[in-house]
Amino acid sequence: MTTQRWGGYWTDAGWTLDLWAPQAERVGLVLNGDERPMIRQADGFWSVTAPARPGDTYLLRVDGRDMPDPASRLQAGDVHAPSVVTARPDDRWHTPWAGRDWAEAVIYELHLGTFTPEGTLAAAAGKLAGLADVGITAVELMPVGQWQGDRGWGYDGVLPFALHPAYGSPDDLCRFVDHAHSLGLMVVLDLVMNHFGPEGAYLHHAAPAFFDESRHTPWGAAIDFSQAAVREYWIQCAEYWLGEFRLDGLRLDAVHQITGPGAEDFMTALARRARAVDDSRAIHLIVEDERNDPFLRENGYDASWNDDFHHAIHCQLTGESDSYYASFAVDPIGDLCLTLQRGHVEEGQPRAARDDPRGQPCGHLPPTAFVNATQTHDQVGNRALGERLLSLADPQGVRTGFALLLVAPYVPMIFMGEERGATTPFLFFADFTGDLARAVREGRAAEFAEIASLGSGVPNPLDPDTFARSRLDWRDDGTARDWLALTKRALAFRRDHVVPLLKSGCSGPARVVRHGAASLAASWPFHQGTLDLQLSLGQAAPDLQAADDAAFSLGRIGSDPYALSVSTRFP
Repeated sequence: MTTQRWGGYWTDAGWTLDLWAPQAERVGLVLNGDERPMIRQADGFWSVTAPARPGDTYLLRVDGRDMPDPASRLQAGDVHAPSVVTARPDDRWHTPWAGRDWAEAVIYELHLGTFTPEGTLAAAAGKLAGLADVGITAVELMPVGQWQGDRGWGYDGVLPFALHPAYGSPDDLCRFVDHAHSLGLMVVLDLVMNHFGPEGAYLHHAAPAFFDESRHTPWGAAIDFSQAAVREYWIQCAEYWLGEFRLDGLRLDAVHQITGPGAEDFMTALARRARAVDDSRAIHLIVEDERNDPFLRENGYDASWNDDFHHAIHCQLTGESDSYYASFAVDPIGDLCLTLQRGHVEEGQPRAARDDPRGQPCGHLPPTAFVNATQTHDQVGNRALGERLLSLADPQGVRTGFALLLVAPYVPMIFMGEERGATTPFLFFADFTGDLARAVREGRAAEFAEIASLGSGVPNPLDPDTFARSRLDWRDDGTARDWLALTKRALAFRRDHVVPLLKSGCSGPARVVRHGAASLAASWPFHQGTLDLQLSLGQAAPDLQAADDAAFSLGRIGSDPYALSVSTRFP
């Protein structure tokens, strides 16, 4: 396996730069405008040691074409600009930190650009105390690797080692993490390893072998993980973010698109080396994996996003049945029973409204192997108008589904603003120009042509107003205070009752019984005790009765169409 490092780094000899360009004829370093030849090394790498200083700018000249460093840690401008030599890391931490147990995780997904009016790390840091106060224990940042332009979700990144400059400086990220840790909050980063964005991905020129042109993802050519240097690029990227910024973990985007020769070995090695970054603190790894496959969670990964739970709740509350909701719209309460009992709903069995079975049995995994949500950036932002669930369904039903999310024994994830009953949309937005901008705008309109034909119009993702409309509303009114009170009460119950049970471990399978059209009763046995739950999500079941000593309740079980009651029993 290659021993080369991607990008620039400091040694006793000075500053060294490595680039993998196995098909290149000539590679040079252009440091502060002066070119120095790079020397071909083993495995297609090129290397040079130069008398650089922090703050110097540089480009790579590959067969006559100048380009930024694909592993740039900092840019002097946009993704086409020179890269910047960064300083050696120093001691920048003020908070002793050993991490937190995964069983304590309550995740808060946020987009830095729209989380605050300023859209910066510094501004976001000022909101962290409020999140900790309601019981949130982890912040998950949507991708921050640099892409072209200022506005975007982050999934079009082309410089995955470089912090997007609109959010602030690397020092700002260090201060954000240090402040989060001082409040007891973990910080997790969403990292995209399955594709590059459409503008500024110079690796296509420097190293065509980085890609497998015979396979494609929905976003372009697939990455060739059979190449050792390619695997190293992404593993070193993960190590950089975890080590340089003392992050508590990673969420890996769409790993179902990390396929082909070498992919399984890559994912296994990534988990092993990510956890080895710092053995003095806990590091957690989450995947987004549409395959509902237990393999990664059996081999080094803590959890996977669980869209099945979201889809069952969403279909029950909205009645929607389009696209990927089709199979969950047939019997959403039946599916909710399945997901509360086994984690996933689709485990390879035949399903109405689905042509091809999906998934593998996952019921043997612990509840903490599933990250559940009732809203996410995907499920809100991929709607034409970016509506949140409160704009689509009965508010009491949304409150009940949200409370269920927080008190059930699976890992809950809150989408920013959900804890305060936000109704501001989260739209798709980008900041491209020219032909690419036109293609994005026309593609979005075509995707939702039916809505456009009804006269609603599809927001132009390139319009700055689309971005501005997606900013979270921080007004302090009665609705926000009511939702915050519910969130705080539910998460206090989780902290005091659910987390100790999770830490004790499961002692047997969950039991879920359906009652009537829209109600259920569930029990999860743990070594320390049993968690009992009764739920109505649209129609009361008169035969359901809440426990007299219920520690958490919302509405009246047995009479209200939307109600929840939860209690614990001990041996």
